[in-house]
Amino acid sequence: MVWSGSWVAERLGVELVGDGKPDGDSELRELLGLALRRNPKRAHLLVSNVLGKHVPQKPSVVYGAGFELGRRVRELLGDAEARRAVVLGYAETATGLGHAVADGLGVAPYLHSTRRPVEGVARAGGFEESHSHATSHLLLPEDPDLLAGECVLTGADTAGVYAGAPLVLVDDEFSTGNTVLNTIRALHERYPRSRYVIVALVDMRSPADRGRLTEFAAEIGARVDLVARSSGTVALPEGVLEKGQALVAAHEGAGPAAPRTAVGPGRRPCTRVDLQWPAGVPDGGRHGFTPAHRATLEPALPAMAARIAEALGDARRVLVLGFEELMYAPLRLGTALEDHTDAEVRYSTTTRSPVLAVDDPGYAIRTRLVFPAHDNPADGPGDRYAYNVAGAGFDAVVLAVDSVADTPELHAPDGLLAQLAAHTDHVLLAVVPSYVPTRPRTDTPERQEPSMLPEPLRGPAFSSYAPDEVGWLLQDLSDTELEAPTEEREEAIQSGGAHYAESLPVEYQPSAQYQGLFKAALELSAARVARAVGTVTETVLAERTPRPVLVSLARAGTPVGVLMRRWALHRHGIDLPHYAVSIVRGRGIDANALRWLAAHHDPADVVFVDGWTGKGAITRELSAALAEFEGFDPEIAVLADPGGCVRTYGTREDFLIPSACLNSTVSGLISRTVLRSDLVGPEDFHGAKFYRELADTDVSGHFLDTVAAHFDEVVDAVDVEVKELLAADRAPTWEGWAAVERISEEYGIHDVNLVKPGVGETTRVLLRRVPWKILAKRGAGADLEHIRLLAEQRGVPVEEVDGLPYTCVGLIHPKYTRGATGADGKAVESK
Repeated sequence: MVWSGSWVAERLGVELVGDGKPDGDSELRELLGLALRRNPKRAHLLVSNVLGKHVPQKPSVVYGAGFELGRRVRELLGDAEARRAVVLGYAETATGLGHAVADGLGVAPYLHSTRRPVEGVARAGGFEESHSHATSHLLLPEDPDLLAGECVLTGADTAGVYAGAPLVLVDDEFSTGNTVLNTIRALHERYPRSRYVIVALVDMRSPADRGRLTEFAAEIGARVDLVARSSGTVALPEGVLEKGQALVAAHEGAGPAAPRTAVGPGRRPCTRVDLQWPAGVPDGGRHGFTPAHRATLEPALPAMAARIAEALGDARRVLVLGFEELMYAPLRLGTALEDHTDAEVRYSTTTRSPVLAVDDPGYAIRTRLVFPAHDNPADGPGDRYAYNVAGAGFDAVVLAVDSVADTPELHAPDGLLAQLAAHTDHVLLAVVPSYVPTRPRTDTPERQEPSMLPEPLRGPAFSSYAPDEVGWLLQDLSDTELEAPTEEREEAIQSGGAHYAESLPVEYQPSAQYQGLFKAALELSAARVARAVGTVTETVLAERTPRPVLVSLARAGTPVGVLMRRWALHRHGIDLPHYAVSIVRGRGIDANALRWLAAHHDPADVVFVDGWTGKGAITRELSAALAEFEGFDPEIAVLADPGGCVRTYGTREDFLIPSACLNSTVSGLISRTVLRSDLVGPEDFHGAKFYRELADTDVSGHFLDTVAAHFDEVVDAVDVEVKELLAADRAPTWEGWAAVERISEEYGIHDVNLVKPGVGETTRVLLRRVPWKILAKRGAGADLEHIRLLAEQRGVPVEEVDGLPYTCVGLIHPKYTRGATGADGKAVESK
């Protein structure tokens, strides 16, 4: 047989050298193959044939390998110490192996590290994995005393206090020992103990690294034993990292890891299997798995396997496919299925790890499926992989995921289920309930959202947008009476008796004439808007981050955020997350929304989006508010920046953006945001209303579809414009702010907050506030038709002026009371 490491060995000179025992080299080759990966720290990858991660293997072989190592640890410790031991496995590759080791020990509680933060569970520790592509490990036991070795287990066979218990650390391989040193150092400082046992399938450390571990054990004053199935070293010639990287680049090219294949609507649907997972049994060891849990799971496995077998029908070659850290549950389902059926059963799991695939018998990774992450990972969206599944001849695949991962992304046209359906006749989906710890948290771990914060609101329950277009980090106040007459609001705001965000204006109901004007304006400017959308999106992708998290400022920014998301998907196939948050002038941004974002995404990837700039008040507000939150970039990306307030924009022209013409009926039927102390508590999102009753006049989708229909025709113009912008000096000039200050003084207003520059802001004045007069640039044409109509309906004069940096400026009536009059002596109050 051809060794599955020969392809790499021949090209890079990598050798696996046994520990000197007879057949040591051949034993290593039976256990390990070789592959290459896109990793700046270590190009080669030892691919285990018995781990059940990258290479499909019999479940009984995978489980037996770990179970036997557990038996050896029990022999090493003796029965008394084995009964007190605690087992810790490493994410993601050794979560199943570690659990099998714990089973072999017999009565040991088990915990594995995780890269998934879980709300409500305090961190008991963490450490780094130096060579991995994803390094940070969290320890999240439900019982905080588990790692301290002080947990108490009861029962005839498991009673005992685990004070100072031996800690058994399990990983699939040891290459340098750095991960183990990091772990023991971090845990020993917090939970010192006298004995550690390290377990691995293979120990591939160099002699120097072995000596370093011995010195470290003496330094901390603890005994450290090592149990491995096989041992040896990896002989690496000089320059192997650079050669490996060049080899990967030559085979993969400069593009992404691999293109995703979107499977069309004709694909075979998956079949859900109701496992009837036993109540109270965790899905794995993320929060701890006790002997009592084990005693409940074991007798339930045959019945769950029978349900799977019944759904499989006459399938003869079956793959049970686990999900990243979820390795043990699908592994045990696989062993039970082997016992229940005559079919050939294999087991492997998906992974975060990007590995080069080469279809050669001398290479360990023959094929690769690429699909988007589907468990809302804390570090944001990204690609995930399933290896050696395509082309392996499986006529059925049983995909096992936890309920957190049973998301729309899993079921998407380019999701994992669709990818599997393209390579097998039958896909079964078995969902294991994600275990929710019941023990209350005792501290506030990093990157954890406040305990009371819910998930984002989505349409159609909240807003008329599709659920994937935007997630609203708001609370639903639809059943609360918040509207007040415009004149009453204005008087209260200007007198200092109320803030504008404490109430809502009565929603403007456009006349048939005004609706016709909106539609005409949309047809006239849709291509112009599409070009600005493309320009600002491409600028963000080029300058900020290739995987931005769009966060629009509700609500004017939200249609723009949806359009930017659509552009990225249409032009680049990138599915960007998009959320909407509230920001209130004078009160700042919603701090709880920022905490939610920081808990679910890297703040450095967040790009704030708004529709346009006026004088730059919100730009300044955002910058000031974010000073208290580490990692967020306060730079706003806007469609139009006539005020010269930002660096990232689609245009600096002051033109009509049709979404500014209307209120909720062009913004997903969502009101402007509300911040009032009796409605918004310290752990609440800001609020807003969903005007379901206005569905008959909703044009939100029509606006988006009309603009998006012009994407293809503006691509060339966008590319030219972006190239010019990236080379230009785009530093903010704040020209708009200077003009506002001048107008405020010239017209005797003496309050810049009552001067609203630009087409968008002027429209808002006419729809929501009590306008005094409108200043229009002399000769302004179609961009002001809706302004002139609204002004006529409100009895507000339009004054043409020269030298205006904006197309128009709206002036709110200064020192307004309901007895105030306009410039022409007529009452401003609407009739």
